[in-house]
Amino acid sequence: MALFSRSKTKTVEASAEVVNNTSKAQATDHNQAAVLIKPLITEKAVGQNDKRVYTFMVARSATKFSVRDAISALYKVTPVKVNIVNKKPTTELSGSKGRAVAVAGYKKAYVYLKAGDTISLV
Repeated sequence: MALFSRSKTKTVEASAEVVNNTSKAQATDHNQAAVLIKPLITEKAVGQNDKRVYTFMVARSATKFSVRDAISALYKVTPVKVNIVNKKPTTELSGSKGRAVAVAGYKKAYVYLKAGDTISLV
């Protein structure tokens, strides 16, 4: 029942500590280099580069907004739209022995750029 105590000084101090802790957490959340893992260079991805669509493997915790900010900060281009796809981990049969092998999942982002913007990945 400490929440309903009559002294207000403790609650003011506690709320000040909460504000200070969240400001420290927000300062470390903006690491754009950790959002983008690598560009995906596949036949489908290279074919979409003509349409100004680029494919990147991104961190599991990445959101559309964090990918947009990372692309604009690292490549100096303007993303119009970002689509994110989760590839779930699966098990596949491997080799001639037919053993089950775990295939790791990942998250990839399709980044659509403004007309006239390009990214050189090579």
